[in-house]
Amino acid sequence: MIIHAVIDTNVLISALISKKKDSATVLLLEKLFDGVLTPVYNHEILKEDMEVMNRAKFHLDQNDIVQLLNTIIESGVQSERIKTDLFFPDKKDIVFYEVALSVNGTYLITGNTKHFPTTPIVVTPAEILRIIESEQ
Repeated sequence: MIIHAVIDTNVLISALISKKKDSATVLLLEKLFDGVLTPVYNHEILKEDMEVMNRAKFHLDQNDIVQLLNTIIESGVQSERIKTDLFFPDKKDIVFYEVALSVNGTYLITGNTKHFPTTPIVVTPAEILRIIESEQ
């Protein structure tokens, strides 16, 4: 079964800077690269990902950034936003939730669940790994 997910930028950054190969974020990226997880995105999400990943404070390798974004584009589903009237503490997070709403059954994976509505589609990296395991 294919699992669709919008992946919050904080999850991608955490995976790229992690020193632990068995961290949930690193294992999540492995699922992405293995094709087990299909990313859902739009141009706003890609722009945010690119901008944040290129911040000097993260010291990320440009090749790693390009490889990750290319994988998201090539293996993912580009979609549009489905507007919501729900409250978000940070308005920049709305796009991630609204894009997740655009493809039926899509999860939103984030390390900041408090920034999003409490709904079954909003999950942590560890939670999506358990969902993937239960589906296989």
